[in-house]
Amino acid sequence: QVQLVESGGGLVQPGGSLRLSCTASRTIFSIYTMGWYRQAPGKQRELVATITRDANTNYADFVKGRFIISRDNIKKTVHLQMNSLKPEDTAVYFCNQERRYAYENTYWGQGTQVTVSS
Repeated sequence: QVQLVESGGGLVQPGGSLRLSCTASRTIFSIYTMGWYRQAPGKQRELVATITRDANTNYADFVKGRFIISRDNIKKTVHLQMNSLKPEDTAVYFCNQERRYAYENTYWGQGTQVTVSS
């Protein structure tokens, strides 16, 4: 069973930065697209950013220019550098390993809380 463990969340003031990490185990990490999603209270989970096996990235419009997703295939880790944080970025952030084929599973981490508040 694939395991994804997020870390790096916390409380930060508006305009501040945080770096989230997600470490995978029991997976051939390098061949999968990895993603970060978030879910705020009372809202649906939404895509934040993805990074393919070839390190091609995709960002939601609301984080473009502020967040950067990266990966380290040796350490089986995906990072999300979050800059210029806003109160509306407050949410639980989840790491995701996307399935490549229909017969595979999509895996999620347990989430890490990010709170942006003064």
